[in-house]
Amino acid sequence: MTNIDHILLFKTNISSFADKQALKPVLDGNSRIKQWNIDLNDCDYVLRIESDTLSAEQVIHLINHHGFECSELL
Repeated sequence: MTNIDHILLFKTNISSFADKQALKPVLDGNSRIKQWNIDLNDCDYVLRIESDTLSAEQVIHLINHHGFECSELL
């Protein structure tokens, strides 16, 4: 069962399959991320990250560092 306290949601500009593939090695390679996905069909291109240890600020920094916009959805 997933603990919803450890699910972080973000609005992004990751709007294409190519964008998603560009971030795949970054997100898959981060041992602190249990699971992640990006909803390319949503107008906010929602990034969902499951992590016990990452903060929203850390995820935003990671995504921004790779050239994409990211802000937390509350």
